Amino acid sequence: MEIETQNLVLSKALIEFIFEAAHIQRWNDHIRPQGFTELDKQAHKMMILYVLARYEEKEHDAKLDWQVLIEGGIFELFHRIVLTDIKPPVFHELMRCSGPALNKWVYDELLRRVPELGGAEFFQRLQTYFDKKTNLKEKKILRAAHYLATEWEFRIVYHLNQGIYGLEETKRAIANELEDHYDLAGVKKIALGGKTRSFIDLVGQLRFQKRWSQSPRVPETSVMGHVLIVATLSYFCALSMGACKQRLVNDFLGGLWHDLPEVLTRDIISPIKRSIKGLDELIKEIEKRQVAEKILPLLPSEWHQDIINFTSNEFANRILLNGQLKTIKGDIPYKYNTDKYSAVDGALLKGCDHLAAFMEAWLSIEHGITSKHLASAAIQLRKEYTGCKIAGILFGEIYKQFK
Repeated sequence: MEIETQNLVLSKALIEFIFEAAHIQRWNDHIRPQGFTELDKQAHKMMILYVLARYEEKEHDAKLDWQVLIEGGIFELFHRIVLTDIKPPVFHELMRCSGPALNKWVYDELLRRVPELGGAEFFQRLQTYFDKKTNLKEKKILRAAHYLATEWEFRIVYHLNQGIYGLEETKRAIANELEDHYDLAGVKKIALGGKTRSFIDLVGQLRFQKRWSQSPRVPETSVMGHVLIVATLSYFCALSMGACKQRLVNDFLGGLWHDLPEVLTRDIISPIKRSIKGLDELIKEIEKRQVAEKILPLLPSEWHQDIINFTSNEFANRILLNGQLKTIKGDIPYKYNTDKYSAVDGALLKGCDHLAAFMEAWLSIEHGITSKHLASAAIQLRKEYTGCKIAGILFGEIYKQFK
C-alpha cells in the first residue's frame, strides 16, 4: 500500500506566504548588515532549538514532543509573517494587553491569505498553541531559541550602533530574557562561550551566504533561509502523506540540515558539479570530511549520527532497520511508516529543495528582476517535474500553479 495525497498539497498561496518572510527586514531602524531578515532569523532559531532540545534530553532527561517543537516554530513563523516587523517592545505589550484579540486577527488573516489551512488539523493545532497553556516545556525551549537568535544578531548590531539611543536598554532587555532561561541546559552551555557557542556562530554564517550569487534577485535569500523553506515545505508534504510522528520530525530536520556542509564549502552550483564526471562525488567526499573535522567536534558525540544522517546522503530515502540505516529505492513502503523505522523521505526533500529553487527564480522574475541563470532554471525545473510524483505528492501539479 502506497500513501496517496491530494493534488495540491502545497498551494501557490501557501508557498508565496512562506516566502514573504524573506522580505521582512529585522533591525531596520539600526545599522545592520545584509542577512537580517525574518526568514533567516527563524531558520537560525530552529537550528538553535535543535541544540537546546537535545541538551534538555541529554542533561535533564526531558521527555519532549518534537512535533510540538517543530510545529511551534512554524506557527510562530506564520504569526510573525502576518504581524510583519512590529518592534519587540510594542509586540510584547500588545500581546500582554490584547493577546487573544490580536491572535484572532492573525487567524483571520491567515485564513484570508492561505484559505486551505482552515480545514486542516494543522490550523486547529496552531490556534491551540497560542490560546492554551499546554506543552510549557516545549514553548520555553522555543522562547529561549528565539532570544538566542535575537542575541546573536544583536551582538553584531551592537558594534555597528555605538551611541544610538536605546541601544543599552535593548542589550539589558535581551540579557534579562536569557537569564530567565538559564535553567535550560543548552542555554547554560551557550552562555559559557565554548564549543556549543562556536557551533551556533558557525551555522549563523549561513545567513550571509547568498543563493544565486551570480544573479540579481528579489527577494534575496540566503542558504539559511533556503533550508527553512525546504524544511517547512517537506513538513507539509509529510503531513499530507499521513506520516508517523518520527517521520514528520525527520523530514523537517532533514530539510533544515541538508545544506549544513555549505557553511564550510559554500554553495557550489549544480552546473559546476555536473561539469566533470565524478566531481559531484568528490565534492560530497570533501563535505563529509570537513563535517567530521570541523562541525562534529563542536557537538556531543551522541548527536553525531543525527548530523551525519541529515547531511551525508540527504536526498536518499532511508529507514532504520535493525539499528542500521538502509537506503530504499523508490518510495518508502507504507509498512515502514511507524516511529521505530525512523524513515526519512530524501527524495521528497530533493523535490522540495528544487521547488524552493524554482520559487527563488520565479518570484524574482515576477518582480521584474531576471537573468539568464534564473530564466534557465525556472524553465528546466518546470520541465523536469512535469508529471512527476514523489511519495504520492504530485509535484507536476504544484508547478502548474505558477504560470
